[in-house]
Parts: sequence; structure tokens; C-alpha cells
Amino acid sequence: MKVNFFQNVYDVVRLIPKGRWTSYGAIAHYLGANGSARMVGWAMNSAHGIPDIPAQRVLNREGRLTGKNHFATPELMQSLLESEGLEIKNDQVIDGKSSFWDPAEELKI
Repeated sequence: MKVNFFQNVYDVVRLIPKGRWTSYGAIAHYLGANGSARMVGWAMNSAHGIPDIPAQRVLNREGRLTGKNHFATPELMQSLLESEGLEIKNDQVIDGKSSFWDPAEELKI
């Protein structure tokens, strides 16, 4: 059975550890779909209602909370990330490089 792109995105997002974040582009790169960050964003937007997907951990490449308006409230994304130990200021992860999780590095096969 062929697994679709959205399911592949969700499988990667489920692996992001608490207190870490990754970007739409990093997920696309890992899946062999360079230049498809927007498709990863569409997948994340379609993830609402799927309980085991930590969507709050997927940010833009600069560590900005660009998807915050797709949560129940705009503040929820930040609250979830802060509860995992990330510091957020002005909708951006502080010291984002140290908490960035790159699936291409972390999930080497």
C-alpha cells in the first residue's frame, strides 16, 4: 500500500522530541521533496483533529510561529512550546539553533 505525502509528514512530526522544533523545509528535505515546504504546511494544516501529532513543533525556518493561527487560539502554539521548555519572544523561538531538530541528521538510515 502506498503511503501518501501527508502521512509521511505526520510520521516525521511524531518523532520530534519534546523541547525541540523543526521547519517545514527540513521535513520536506528529509522526505526527498526539496522545495515543498508549502506542501508540508498544507499537511500540518490538515492535521487538526489528529491527536498524536505535535503540530506546535513545526515552525518556519527562522523558528517563527507562523502556524499559530491554525490552533484553537493564537496563543496555544506558544503555550504548548513553552510547556516543553522552549523560550518564545515575539512569536519566535529564542536560541532556536540549539533546539532545532533536523530529521535528515537525527533520522539517518
